[in-house]
Amino acid sequence: MHIVILVTAKDQDQANKIAEKLVADKLVACVNVVPGIRSIFRWEGKLDRAEEVLLVLKSRRRHFPSIVKTVKALHSYDVPEIIALPIVEGDKDYLRWITEST
Repeated sequence: MHIVILVTAKDQDQANKIAEKLVADKLVACVNVVPGIRSIFRWEGKLDRAEEVLLVLKSRRRHFPSIVKTVKALHSYDVPEIIALPIVEGDKDYLRWITEST
């Protein structure tokens, strides 16, 4: 199964480091790095806000445990956002490329 994984990073440097490692290790086929994300969330019982960078990863479900391990090793947050969504439909050529790239 192909998946899209969402990860937020504290800044562009951290986002690039995570993205480059995941692609180099063939855990993901592609990472879109989206700067300028404003997150509002509850942390340790209080309302909090942060400017973050969103990573949109394309991969396969079988790589998810290794992706989580890599992200946590490179991430500064105690509890980084790492969530996977199934790709229900997609262009056959694009999905094949994800498979061949990971």
